[in-house]
Amino acid sequence: MKKLFLIIFQLIIICCYSQVKTSHDLHFTRLARSWDEGIPLGNGMLGALIWEKDSNLRISLDRADLWDLRPVKEFSLPQFSFSWVKDQVDKKSYDTVQKLFDRPYDRDPAPSKIPAGALEFPVSSLGEIESVQLYLENALCEVRWKSGSRFLTFIDATQTLGCFRWENSPVPFKAIFDPPHYSDTDKDKTADVVQGKGLLRLGYPQGKTEYTPNSIYFIQKGYGDFLYEVSVIWRKIDDRTIEGCWSITTKNTPYSTDKSAKTLTHDAFANGTLFNEALKNHTHWWQDFWSKSTLHIPDSVLENQWYREIYKFGSASRKGAPPITLQAVWTADNGSLPPWKGDFHNDLNTELSYWPGYSSNHMEESEVFTDWIQLNQKQAREYTTTYFKCPGLNYPGVSTLTGNPMGGWIQYALSPTTSAWLAQYFYETWKFGQDTSFLRKTGYPYLHEVAVFLDNITIREGRQKRLPLSSSPEMGDNSNNAWHKQLTNFDLALIRSIYSEAYEMARSLGKDADALYWLRDLSSWPPLALDKDKSLMIANELPYTFSHRHFSHLMAIFPLGLIDNLKGKNDMEIISSSLHNLEKAGTSEWCGYSYAWLGNLYARAGRGEDAAEALRTFATCFCLPNSFHVNGDQSKTGKSNFTYHPFTLEGNFACASGIQEMLLQSQNDIIRVFPAVPASWKNISFHNLRARGAFLISAIKTDGKITEIRIYPEAGGKLILQNFVKGNRRQRLSVTGSTGSIKIRNDLLEINTIKNREVVIKPY
Repeated sequence: MKKLFLIIFQLIIICCYSQVKTSHDLHFTRLARSWDEGIPLGNGMLGALIWEKDSNLRISLDRADLWDLRPVKEFSLPQFSFSWVKDQVDKKSYDTVQKLFDRPYDRDPAPSKIPAGALEFPVSSLGEIESVQLYLENALCEVRWKSGSRFLTFIDATQTLGCFRWENSPVPFKAIFDPPHYSDTDKDKTADVVQGKGLLRLGYPQGKTEYTPNSIYFIQKGYGDFLYEVSVIWRKIDDRTIEGCWSITTKNTPYSTDKSAKTLTHDAFANGTLFNEALKNHTHWWQDFWSKSTLHIPDSVLENQWYREIYKFGSASRKGAPPITLQAVWTADNGSLPPWKGDFHNDLNTELSYWPGYSSNHMEESEVFTDWIQLNQKQAREYTTTYFKCPGLNYPGVSTLTGNPMGGWIQYALSPTTSAWLAQYFYETWKFGQDTSFLRKTGYPYLHEVAVFLDNITIREGRQKRLPLSSSPEMGDNSNNAWHKQLTNFDLALIRSIYSEAYEMARSLGKDADALYWLRDLSSWPPLALDKDKSLMIANELPYTFSHRHFSHLMAIFPLGLIDNLKGKNDMEIISSSLHNLEKAGTSEWCGYSYAWLGNLYARAGRGEDAAEALRTFATCFCLPNSFHVNGDQSKTGKSNFTYHPFTLEGNFACASGIQEMLLQSQNDIIRVFPAVPASWKNISFHNLRARGAFLISAIKTDGKITEIRIYPEAGGKLILQNFVKGNRRQRLSVTGSTGSIKIRNDLLEINTIKNREVVIKPY
């Protein structure tokens, strides 16, 4: 009977490898009544939200490079320099700094992401809705009415088109374009940057809309020479069936192309590929996307959340498009600018958004982030030279589409360690992919230039180095007290990390002189600051004693992995004490992403039950019904004092990362299978999660025991696996596909692998 159960369970797992379950889909019995609860669709460049407004089915339209890129005038002043800021901090006259670099972010509507408009269809005549569903398997939204009408829509994964189809369509059929209202004087002019300032403040002339019997065309001029156009076209297939498509194109952005929206939509009809033919290619793309990795866990909340997060990741990050911003391709459709201007917040938001990409085996989508960083190096160098007045490379912590600074709380908006955090994604691209060409041409040159910048900006005191000013993101709330003369653990962890990574990269490339230089540099920095209980502090003489949303003092544990349980008793004590201190301070000032980050920290500590609970709290208390993360506690159950709901995406993707960290870890090149799962999770599996070293790992746990691990080595070489049968000396392992016997050293299994030859490990 037990053997039969095992066979059945493994057959179920095989089936799970090939498809997304309908239980993972979004199911509703009515259309959402607000934009941020709409059904999300996207292909990295275009985005849409499906909801209802004023008895109309509404498709909120978006494109990733719709940006007002006007410069911040204060950034051309002589005071725009790190040394000037330091002088003001020393003189305790920080209000002058706020006036020049923080207030413009609140005062000015731009630079900012901007909305595109919306397409509407009157549907009141159709009666009561039967169902609304987002099919994750092929990114298709379906709305059914009890009267028999049906609406289908998707954003083509392979071209810059949104497609729709009406069956038993409304009679008479009508399509309406609702443009952004740049002349709307009714919108609250006093709204803050979190709520989103009114579009009127942008000062645009109102765009023009043209209608024909089967098309709509809209053109809008923005700031400078920027403009965008929206084209919608449809046709009757029969008396009650209508098919259509829409597109948005821009002029004068780095992502603009020669083809106009009109050309794209008319070509779609001329080629005869609309709707079913387009859907075939679109579905094929998503089938390939979902084949990259799957998982099965006995927690429906977390399993569903993971699939929905990975769906959003595939919808928001695509080659050839900008990376994920605060709201990515789902800009606010409420007559205002998006929360926090929808920008690139590089103090946490962009970084957390790419946490799950590598281990979920979506390398191409993850490289969108490093592509963007590479694209904007010229602007970053100009910013580095102007603001820091030294060679090397650093990026603004809050930036525009083209990498220019936007201001804000400058401890993070103009931080000296922003590029050190961004550097981790070049390192991860190399470690997870083992692409030597990337390492030589892109990864190491980037880290080298950032390390050179840090070398030039730092101050040496005796044998040790420090920054002229240090900070920990968002701690101190942009006051003079937010700055420290002593290094914060946030800055220090990033600095130690980049020198360690540069050393490893240089050694791999055979650049021994460089490697020695970075190793010496690393030794010039002090150790991380610990209190008497071995808990990580914010900085020397500043313990973590208060609740705060940003766990920046714990960067060394996660995501950087500088402190790791497998490194020994001392690291285990630091992790345990630091998490105890975090728990003791409480959750009153946390946001949703704090719980998602906590899930990753608990996973690294091997605390599966706590990781699952933190991630469930995120999913059930800080997300809207469509799974969007909205920062505040929507359950009003005391999980946080924040109960507002500005939508941002970083918490969503950090949650997916936490679930993956429970199932597979590979920091410091040691692979750990099921390192942090609750004891109650007896029957679980995952397929093709990616580990450092370019190893694709699949594993099954049956009745509480690991029954199989499959390893596909894309690059080959030595694999180090934590021994999952330690403590049971009678149990042996069957290994096929390796080049020799397994070596067991300190509870670690060393296996030599051959490129593209699968290794299968089973206990017997």
